[in-house]
Amino acid sequence: MKLSQLGEFGLLAELERRGLARGIENDAAQIDGLVVTQDALVEGVHFRLDWISWRDLGWRAAAVNLSDLAASGAEAAGLVVSLAAPGGTELEKTRSELLMLSVTALGRSDRVPGRSGARPGDLLVVTGPLGAAGAAFRNGRFVRPPLRLEEGRRLARVASAMLDLSDGLARDAGHIAGRSGVRCAIDLDRVPLAEGATVEDLGFGEDYELLAATIDPLGFTVIGRCEEGEGVAGVPAGGWEHFR
Repeated sequence: MKLSQLGEFGLLAELERRGLARGIENDAAQIDGLVVTQDALVEGVHFRLDWISWRDLGWRAAAVNLSDLAASGAEAAGLVVSLAAPGGTELEKTRSELLMLSVTALGRSDRVPGRSGARPGDLLVVTGPLGAAGAAFRNGRFVRPPLRLEEGRRLARVASAMLDLSDGLARDAGHIAGRSGVRCAIDLDRVPLAEGATVEDLGFGEDYELLAATIDPLGFTVIGRCEEGEGVAGVPAGGWEHFR
């Protein structure tokens, strides 16, 4: 079977089934007290240099990893960066044939909510407006992802499950629903939209706000609740999945 048929999440499930990986349901790994996450940005897949500056690309590479630390309620300790670029790339150039930027983020957390602890009766909250990335992409540009580390640490104290919204609202809510064995019922009218965004932009992903299931919303915007059942209701299906 080809990866394009299996998809990212099918591949992860297959690795678990074969015993080649375990504990991969969360946004980051926990190793000897450290919270560790890694993400790579590849030119032509995750960004275009005619749409984004080098400075904003650096911000984005750091932010998408710090977002996983935020979803783990972690205090950031450091970043380890790998850069791949053609040898002929000039130091002052703002374009190259192919660029890859990989960042590993390290942090520490007293409590990592993960994705599997949501229970019926929990409220679903988000830390900010959604759809900004999709709206920007439609206009041929990128926006800087938000940094929600402080919000993540606050929510981690009370949340039963939490992740960052990188793949689209429906797909990411589906991660919580599937891992926790609940139904995530979303009230679309309560979902805060970024300026210029539409409901269709909720499926684009890359908003990097946090979605948490919690009894105590701590003042964050409530967009739904967890119920008995399975799957996600109330929001259009769709979202990003690698390999597909």
